[in-house]
This record gives sequence, C-alpha cells and structure tokens, in this order.
Amino acid sequence: MNRASRTTIASAEHIVGIVALVCVAAAASLAALAAAVGSAGAADARWRATTLNASHQIAAGSTGAQAGMYGNPAAAAPFWRLQHSGDCGEMAVADVVGQITGHEPSERQITSLAENTTGVTGDGPIYQRRGGTEIRNLPVLLAHYRIQSSLHQTTIGGLEQDLAQQHKVIAAVNAETLWNDPGNRKVDNHVVVVTGVDTKAGMVHLNDSGIRSGRDEQVSLAAFAAAWATSNNIAVVTT
Repeated sequence: MNRASRTTIASAEHIVGIVALVCVAAAASLAALAAAVGSAGAADARWRATTLNASHQIAAGSTGAQAGMYGNPAAAAPFWRLQHSGDCGEMAVADVVGQITGHEPSERQITSLAENTTGVTGDGPIYQRRGGTEIRNLPVLLAHYRIQSSLHQTTIGGLEQDLAQQHKVIAAVNAETLWNDPGNRKVDNHVVVVTGVDTKAGMVHLNDSGIRSGRDEQVSLAAFAAAWATSNNIAVVTT
C-alpha cells in the first residue's frame, strides 16, 4: 500500500455504535472484572469522512529505527503500567500523557480525574467503576493535559502513517483475541496503546495495561487486525 485513509468521527451526536469499555484483565487480581458490552455494527453509525492521502515511506529523522518499523516501541515502553481495576482507558491516557510530556499520571490520579470529569456522552463522570469508560471520552481526559486528539475509524496503513508522524494511538480491541484466551471474541472490551507497526516482521507493538507482559507486547498483524475489527477499527489519535 502507498496511501492511507481514515475516517474522522466528527461529534458525539453523530455516533451511535460506540459504547463503554469495561477492560478485561489477564492478571489473577483482575479476573473478576465483568465482560464488556461491545460496539454495535457499523451500519448503526454515521461517519463524517475525510481522506488523508499520504505516503507510507518513513522520512529521514522519523521514529522508525529500522526498515519497515513505524513508531518507536522502545521509547514508549517505560510508560507502560499494569491496571488494577477496569480502567484500561484511563491507563492508556496516562501512558500517552507520559510519552508526550514525560510526566505520567499515576493510576489513582488518572482515575480520580476521570471520576470527577463529565464526559461528552452526557451520562455522568467519565469513569464509573461498574460501567467502564466510553472511548469517546478519552480525548476529554487528554485535553486536561493539553493534548489534543480525535476519534477516528482508520486502517492499519493509517496507523502506520500516524506513528511515522509521531502521533500517539489508542485502539479499541477485543482482549481475548489479543491474548489468545477463551471467551467472547466479538466485542471490543479493552483499549491499548499502539506503539509500533513492524511491517517487515508482521508484528504490532502495544503497551497493554491489562496483562502483566503488556510492556511492549507484540502480536501478529493478523491477531491485532482481528481484535481491532470488533470496534470497527476505532482509535483515538493525538494531533
């Protein structure tokens, strides 16, 4: 491919099919978390599209340290933290804040902020321990740290281009597919920070707060694509 495209989700009132995520955790201390309700079908959503035409080639001085690598997983890895509640969305935001500012909020700090911040969905605080976090509210949390971002329906090629341009990416995925665990593989019940795409090795690099081995977690492109498809390829991308 030599062109990337993504669809910008313009506003909350134009979104029907994205619902709250209750993050699945692989660690034993998180095993009791409830399963999440996944996204509704794309047919129930109305998107406002903008096409970005861009080369996938990594320009000189980009984040790619080797041929075929988009992003910089090694630089992002120190900002990974393990979640201790159903707060994968908040932990992904903290990770991105750390990557951009060098000052990463603690889990307590980010969940406290989310519990005391009203989101765009009009249903109370962004983080509700029994209800999970609506992905549309993650840009609200990022904005608190003066980081602008927006919600997109995009592609693997679009992620490559975003990473090559040093944007940070949070993707809504199915945890069971990523971890090759039993369970419902048809819903988007987790979010992860995408830190790199290695087209040469056919791997995607993630900071995944839901699993103890989640620092620079590496999964095949096929596994990531299948996990991400459950959300209709939704991602929060910094600008």
